Amino acid sequence: MSVQDDLTAVERSLDALVQAVGALEKRIGEGLEVRRIRSDTDHLREGLALLKQSLAAAPPGRAGTAEDEMVPIPDTPYNSALWTDAEDEGLGARDRHAP
Repeated sequence: MSVQDDLTAVERSLDALVQAVGALEKRIGEGLEVRRIRSDTDHLREGLALLKQSLAAAPPGRAGTAEDEMVPIPDTPYNSALWTDAEDEGLGARDRHAP
């Protein structure tokens, strides 16, 4: 199965979901929960469209670009001067106390 086949299958499934949500909405009305589900299906449709665009712009198996390349991070400790004025998140500064 190709990527295009997978995208087509997802698109069909999403269309079926949208139809089912529409039928449910007709039966029970437009409550908060139904509106949330409708919004979720809209987001899924937008996400699928963005995925299709990105795959069309750069098909799978492309050569790595600069943004895809891994950057090695050394195991050596960082210079402690980098953290001189830093605070521990959620703990505050070392010289201050919580109220």
